[in-house]
Amino acid sequence: MNFLAHSFLTFNDGQIVGQFLEDFIRNKDRYSFPQDIQDGITLHRAIDTFTDSHPAIHEAKKVFSPLVRLYAGAFVDVSLDYFVANDLQLNSLQGWKKHSLKVYRVLHEHYEYLPDNFRYMLTRMEQDNWLYNYRHDQNIKFSMRNVLNKAKYLDKDIPVFEAFLENKDILQKCYDDFFPDLMAHAKAENALLQLRKKS
Repeated sequence: MNFLAHSFLTFNDGQIVGQFLEDFIRNKDRYSFPQDIQDGITLHRAIDTFTDSHPAIHEAKKVFSPLVRLYAGAFVDVSLDYFVANDLQLNSLQGWKKHSLKVYRVLHEHYEYLPDNFRYMLTRMEQDNWLYNYRHDQNIKFSMRNVLNKAKYLDKDIPVFEAFLENKDILQKCYDDFFPDLMAHAKAENALLQLRKKS
């Protein structure tokens, strides 16, 4: 789950919460939240759908698919947060620090809406400042290890992190070809959400 990218592609506080909640709730529960949080859930899904269909992501998956087959997309997602965190055209180092602190603050301000499993993860996320520290190789290694540990049908010693290190140039190009398109798509989706509110 590329938490940093999802949190960055938001347009209000409620959407930040919704972007995080989408992976932790049942579909039928999405309508129990305030509208801005629902919009964040919708935006998360639109981002995932766009990402899965983008040619650059198909290329990025080739780095991992020989090792993990259908799980390649999960490791591409983790990799994307590394390149987002290191993209100083998107944000300065200080800006990324401020963004990370804002996300943690917003999530705490909406704590009542967070399921228990997410609350537990938020504690760890904040303690180790995952969002800001995705810029470091070792934090990507940790995230990839988490994916391997959660995957039922993958050996825990598959060298996915080594594949990431060896193919950084390829993955960087895929990110460069992809992320501007994703930002444009997210802005368009948000504009549609705002129009629906007015209609």
